[in-house]
Amino acid sequence: LPEHLVFPLEMRGQLVPGEEHAPVPPSMLNRLAGTSPRSPFGKPGCHGRCWANTNSISGRAIGVLKVDGTSIVACYAADKNEIFGTRSPGDARRSCARVRRMTNGNGATQPVVIDPADEGFGLYVHWPFCVLKCPYCDFNSHVGERIDQAAWRDALLKELAHFAARVPGRTLTSIFFGGGTPSLMDPATAAEIIAMARKAWTTTDALEITLEANPGTVDAERFTEIRAAGVNRLSMGVQALNDKDLAFLGRKHSVAEARAAWTAAAKIFPRVSFDLIYARPGQALEDWRAELTEALKEVRDNNIGHLSLYQLTMEQGTAMAADHAKGAFKLPDDDISADLFALTQELTAAAGYPAYEISNHARSGEQCRHNLTYWRGGDFVGIGPGAHGRLTLGTIGADGAVVATRQVKAPGLWLKKVQTEGHGTQAEEPLKDRARTEELVMMGLRLAEGLNKARFKRQAGHALLGAIDPAAAARLGTLGFLADSERRIIVTPSGRLALNEVLRQLLAA
Repeated sequence: LPEHLVFPLEMRGQLVPGEEHAPVPPSMLNRLAGTSPRSPFGKPGCHGRCWANTNSISGRAIGVLKVDGTSIVACYAADKNEIFGTRSPGDARRSCARVRRMTNGNGATQPVVIDPADEGFGLYVHWPFCVLKCPYCDFNSHVGERIDQAAWRDALLKELAHFAARVPGRTLTSIFFGGGTPSLMDPATAAEIIAMARKAWTTTDALEITLEANPGTVDAERFTEIRAAGVNRLSMGVQALNDKDLAFLGRKHSVAEARAAWTAAAKIFPRVSFDLIYARPGQALEDWRAELTEALKEVRDNNIGHLSLYQLTMEQGTAMAADHAKGAFKLPDDDISADLFALTQELTAAAGYPAYEISNHARSGEQCRHNLTYWRGGDFVGIGPGAHGRLTLGTIGADGAVVATRQVKAPGLWLKKVQTEGHGTQAEEPLKDRARTEELVMMGLRLAEGLNKARFKRQAGHALLGAIDPAAAARLGTLGFLADSERRIIVTPSGRLALNEVLRQLLAA
């Protein structure tokens, strides 16, 4: 049986993605392999956990899609053991599968297809301007005294139209406004970009639209405008929960302002995330325990489903790296950093926010769909200064089929190029076999779900076995750093502490 199966149902009431849904008449269930679906409790049509038959095939409801006035429930089937025992927390097949709308030649609705192996298709929009440049930041961000919002809106729309023409016929699963500080963008610009993207590509009701915001640049009124523009997920750069460290990190907001911002955001946006940076100078284990415990209480109290928790690193060319090189401060040593990382995993998992990626933690169903597209090797369009993209323009799996795009980095030069040429692309490079292989392995093994072997073979054009060093994989497995199964290869919690070394050994072949 295929891994993705379709069950169109007429339902009443609200269905929560990932949850069991109500009993339905057996006559309304699609037949699977000649057998009417039955629940594990022997009740025809109960469809609890979407049991298809008693032959160890089961699944979960993903969500409801309204098509032509009819509610359709899409479910996927998966191996029983994968669902009831060995499935890792946050398995994407439960919460991040793709919903596709299809019609027949007469325009009638066809079943909604859920493909658990689908990696999605995203749009990244870069807004390069900030109120100030944080000393640790190496992103393409610039302090602009005067910004011509209309000119930037027109340029972003023009570049979006360019890429929409290059990759038509896709199903868009996410939009991400990053920066810089995109909360400084006129919300009308975000609204027009979202509207154009919806016209350019097929979308679903589950389209995730994220915008990054800094607490010092937004208030409830601004949040309301951003939400009205179509944004349904807000990511806030909080970074620390004490004012002394916020000052060290160059942040303009205070803890009180951050708390007011996320409290307001949680009342306006369906989904909210915020970032914290740890392993800061002088930060002891118990300091971080107290701060993270406070953060976890805040996210629970405000029904916030996602946290991004990053260790402070010195990025070449930043003001903070220069100060560190001069001996202005010391970072925690490797042992303390490892202890801080382990504590982070322990506390977040206990609170119901397990890591689904090295630095990202979420409740079930709250994983960032857009970033999962990156880590699963999916295609994404990147518009705006310095934005990167990955586009499959050739035969899937063929050498060089995926093209890496890179836009002009300097904001002024990008704007001028778009105005004169219709796009700001600086380079397009076909990813040759080895480069594509390494990218898929390095990104996929960041995830708690690991690297899906079937998806890798489809994307790379060859099996994973030929892409990594088998002796290294066996050795790392013996050490407890790697778990290899028929379907996927996973870096264990112990292995994540040495992820760079694990990757180096695997890709040494």
